[in-house]
Amino acid sequence: MKKKLVLAGFIAGLLIFGGFMALNAPPVLAQQAQGQTRVEDRWNPANISELYYVNVPIEKVYAYRRGYIVLFRKGANDLGRAYIPFEWFRIEERKAQIFNLGPGRTWPNMSVFYKEGAFYGVRLYVAKSPSHMTWGNIPLTANLDDRFEGVETIDLSHSALSELQEKS
Repeated sequence: MKKKLVLAGFIAGLLIFGGFMALNAPPVLAQQAQGQTRVEDRWNPANISELYYVNVPIEKVYAYRRGYIVLFRKGANDLGRAYIPFEWFRIEERKAQIFNLGPGRTWPNMSVFYKEGAFYGVRLYVAKSPSHMTWGNIPLTANLDDRFEGVETIDLSHSALSELQEKS
């Protein structure tokens, strides 16, 4: 009796697996027919880019009318400042993304991405609640518009990044 149940379970598993494979075959064939990169080709060592990132903890984030001002840790005693224009968040630019962290102990941080040694993009992981201690306010009378003009990169100038750039 036990052997029959095991055999029936094995056959059912094979049928489910076969059905799953049959359902996934058309998209794979369509990719190949359209000349798109196959899933297997993405992992080919020849296709791996020189993309890396550096995470830095965020001390304060200020929302401004032209973008975000981010104060981040550069080391034990230094703070850096990044100006991230709202244009970077547009789909056409795709230079920046923002993710809201839920409640918990996760501290906000910023991931700055580099491709082949040049700035590629940034991701902000910020507290969802505007009452979190990392969110700050800028007075309405402050004029910081000039700080957002012509911003093309984020300068971390921090030892981990320097070491990575020296190695490449």
